[in-house]
Amino acid sequence: MKVNTPNSKPSHVLYIGLLSLAGILVLLLLIGTIVGVARSSGSQPLIKLGKSTAAPSKTPAPDDDIRVFSGLGRLRIPLSNSSTLLLSIAFPFPAHDTAFTEELAAKIGELKSLAAGYFSALPADKITDLDEEAAKQEILARYNAILRLGQIRSIYFHDMNIIDGNPQPNR
Repeated sequence: MKVNTPNSKPSHVLYIGLLSLAGILVLLLLIGTIVGVARSSGSQPLIKLGKSTAAPSKTPAPDDDIRVFSGLGRLRIPLSNSSTLLLSIAFPFPAHDTAFTEELAAKIGELKSLAAGYFSALPADKITDLDEEAAKQEILARYNAILRLGQIRSIYFHDMNIIDGNPQPNR
């Protein structure tokens, strides 16, 4: 078996090849850095990869573009009669109003707490005969009281279920 020594031909060629490759990479980095510094900041790219696409439209959403905010998710609210209310709340908001959208996202915790506080404070006898419209109006008023950058006009309940906390014994 033949062992290559540092002065043998294959090792020397490999060393020269790797050193040349490293030199080329350093040279390319230097050239790219010089070109990047010398070019103005508003210039177009020198190389485009892939298909050329049209620039995205910068037109704002129309004023009548309405989205539905459902960021509160499904609420699990413990009730006064040891039952649990499962509820999803959603409401429309104007898509063009980014400040109001950001306020809604920042106040998700407060919005959840307001809804949970309302339902958990209801007396046990009102839970089974819940007036959904009155509940919507009260939660809507509470939500609008904490919002500063916009107002909610209507509110919707989805998946409103009550899980009984006192199961009946089997007969």
